[in-house]
Amino acid sequence: MINKVVSGPEAALADVTSGSVLMLGGFGLCGIPENSIEQLLRMAVKDLTCISNNAGVDDFGIGLLLQTRQVRKMISSYVGENAEFERQLLSGELEVDLIPQGTLAERLRAGGAGIPAFFTPAGVGTEIAEGKETREFDGKVYLMERWLKADFAIVKAWKGDTAGNLIYKGTAMNFNPMMAAAGKITIAEVEELVPAGTLDPAHIHTPGIYVQRIFQGKDYQKRIEQRTVSAKR
Repeated sequence: MINKVVSGPEAALADVTSGSVLMLGGFGLCGIPENSIEQLLRMAVKDLTCISNNAGVDDFGIGLLLQTRQVRKMISSYVGENAEFERQLLSGELEVDLIPQGTLAERLRAGGAGIPAFFTPAGVGTEIAEGKETREFDGKVYLMERWLKADFAIVKAWKGDTAGNLIYKGTAMNFNPMMAAAGKITIAEVEELVPAGTLDPAHIHTPGIYVQRIFQGKDYQKRIEQRTVSAKR
């Protein structure tokens, strides 16, 4: 069995270059590859195209890469709580493709499944449909959307083994599994790294065949994007 373990984010991301297309998993601040994003900051690679549901917040996640102007283009579904993302979008400094969230998920899944295009009703009659093919099925108009693929898919899992098999927990299931299948090279950072054969095969979410490199991360912050507390009565 192939051992896919590398020593850390430095080794895992060593061949990421300026101009690369990256998928970064997670939803909000849940299940994001924190260690890998910090390494991209240290590497100072630029002109990145980042495919992610959102861009974190101003001082965490992909928001850090936006602060340092390392991102040329964002492909995402949600501007969210990131004021710098919003500012760069409105000023024209950042190229942005905003995609309906379900369409984004399906384009990622299609990329991993080898399906170059599919039809969806989402976006018909809106700016999203401009320049795209539409077709009628059973009396309803659908919009053709293309798959999404990347040079590197960078994901974060709760637990993984040395062969690259991954298990996600909770909200981290959003986008990480689809991205893991859609990258030419998939890099996984995990909270807990165990020997091959340790994980229950019935509980594995991403089979190791999709993963080329894996390392055990550290110092995860697991921030809460919006902390809401009830008023004291």
